[in-house]
Amino acid sequence: MSWAKRIGKSEGLRGLLCWLGSLYIRFVFLTGRWSVVNGGHAQALWNAGQPFILAFWHGRILMMPRSWRSSVPIHMLISQHRDGQLIARTVSHFGIDTVQGSTTRGGSAALRAMLKFLKNGECVGITPDGPKGPRMRASDGIVAVARLAQVPILPATFATSRRRLLSSWDRFAVALPFSTGIFVWGDPILVPKEAGETAMEAARQAVEDSLNAITRDADARVGQDTPEPAS
Repeated sequence: MSWAKRIGKSEGLRGLLCWLGSLYIRFVFLTGRWSVVNGGHAQALWNAGQPFILAFWHGRILMMPRSWRSSVPIHMLISQHRDGQLIARTVSHFGIDTVQGSTTRGGSAALRAMLKFLKNGECVGITPDGPKGPRMRASDGIVAVARLAQVPILPATFATSRRRLLSSWDRFAVALPFSTGIFVWGDPILVPKEAGETAMEAARQAVEDSLNAITRDADARVGQDTPEPAS
């Protein structure tokens, strides 16, 4: 039996893998030299206790738990697929709760849950190109949530000077220890409550453009190239 199948069938192995993953994230962060660009919007919203939607590409998940203020509750939208469950258990070691669902499975229940959290004053995190892509292309689900909840979307990303890009659909960025690392935040994106089809598409494009712009900026600041969005 392959290691992948063993991990898939063993609760103990899955738990161990996720725990080791959380330790790796901590190790990369502790051994790196990290800085933050344009973090004032997030700081202001955190300080005011105002909820917002954190948006980041699926390929930049790894270090995002370290971008978040630990005292602020957040619920990440995670797919019901096995890979999604591994991510959920890994980020739980940082006090991050998860909402199970995606645009293809569990979408309605996930939407209701996210709206409930946002209306209760808590933040949610969404990868608008997850769980299966296309890479670095935003779906319209994130702007639908923002319009219904009337909260801003705040794009964010990370980059490191030492990394490995996997050949996965999302070109997953594996940050390596002893790196120069950076978190880059975008400006808030607001979706009007009365937004129609044209305005919703404009908001979706704004999220996509902002995430791609800050990802290119972050990579350039640490001397890395940025994968191209999927066609």
